[in-house]
Amino acid sequence: MTRWLSTIWRMPDLRSRVLFTLGMLAVFRLGVHIPAPGVDREALAKYIESNSDTMFGLYNMFSGGALQGFSVFVLGIMPYITASIIIQILTVAVPALERISKEGQQGRSRITQYTRYATIGIALLQGLLMVAIPLESAKTPAGAAIVLEPGWNFRLMTTITLAAGSCFVMWIGEQISERGIGNGSSLIIAAGIVSQLPNAVQNTILKLQNDEVNLLQVTLIAFGMVLVIGGIVWIERAQRRIPIQYAKRVVGRRVYGGQASHLPLKINTAGVIPPIFASSVLMAPATLLQFTAFPALAALAAALQPGAWLYNYLEVALIVFFAYFYTAMIFNPVDVADNLKKHGGFIPSIRPGKQTAEYIEHILSRLTGAGALYMAVVCIMPVIITRMYGVPFAFGGTGLLIVVNVALDTVAQIEAQLLTQHYDGISGPQAPGMGAGRRRMMGDVASG
Repeated sequence: MTRWLSTIWRMPDLRSRVLFTLGMLAVFRLGVHIPAPGVDREALAKYIESNSDTMFGLYNMFSGGALQGFSVFVLGIMPYITASIIIQILTVAVPALERISKEGQQGRSRITQYTRYATIGIALLQGLLMVAIPLESAKTPAGAAIVLEPGWNFRLMTTITLAAGSCFVMWIGEQISERGIGNGSSLIIAAGIVSQLPNAVQNTILKLQNDEVNLLQVTLIAFGMVLVIGGIVWIERAQRRIPIQYAKRVVGRRVYGGQASHLPLKINTAGVIPPIFASSVLMAPATLLQFTAFPALAALAAALQPGAWLYNYLEVALIVFFAYFYTAMIFNPVDVADNLKKHGGFIPSIRPGKQTAEYIEHILSRLTGAGALYMAVVCIMPVIITRMYGVPFAFGGTGLLIVVNVALDTVAQIEAQLLTQHYDGISGPQAPGMGAGRRRMMGDVASG
């Protein structure tokens, strides 16, 4: 690990990317502690603490504790994620948007711009609904009001503040994705979840001291978290390798090709996107319905809280849906089959072209189903165990899945950068006086 970090530090481009990412995450964490106006934050913190097992606790986790302190970053990255879901679905459903998305870099830039506009609208709407319904209606267990001066002045001022904060978080995420390491939106969510770890450990110690839980329960929880993390790493690293054979080609007096290779397909091709999208879709209606006065809607709101039966069923269904949807967005078997055919590659005993695409799609469909089932189990089982036995589980399965996935993806991108620098050092010209240092650096990369 020390050699790996020292190698990163000696590469200027990679070092600047890592430092830029850490700097942007530090700016995000600093903004979480900047309070928005008009709310009694101590009363809100007590209310969140008393409702930690409801949708407010989940929202507070995704925002990195911003809701508990009513920060300017309360909305966080969730409006941007919701806008991304809507735009991606519309890109598939609307032919005009589909044509734009296929126009290369210019088309992708236009789609990104539409996503930004949708983020602003969703942030304004979500901010208004949050301050007008939950905050003005919520009271602490002692009966204290959370909003100091309710009314339209508070609603408009706070809505604009929260929407501006959400747009700034969106900008941070885009800057990390463009100039840093890793996916900016996922890193922001993961950073918010990890920031809750000290409080979770402190609360667990307090419960242990107050005999609310015993040492055996805490030990089993820690052991279970280690097992879950190990299982996530093992499955995320697993691949289904489809054998590829390249035909021999004679060009002049030379013979090219003829070698064997493979096409790697991950079990979880969609990565961490399905649980994030599923939580984002469930979060808004469950939060708003919690403050309804109608008995039927109140019962529906109770069933939509984390761990309740309806929430569990809907989360599983949404995870499966988004796993297939996002996999179809990022992986096209027809394009893969065409590329193999153009380069003289084929799958043994499978005809090139249409049959190859169907074969790859069949395998990918089964892998996606297995990956969706694995994500659903990881997200739901810890919540069920917590509800059944009343034991504290710091993040829940969704948080663990997001953090481990983001960590693996970030490390993979760093290793890709290291590998790129390694090959650049081999093929590119070396500056005078840099040969020995470059060779030592490449040796570190190869050994790491």
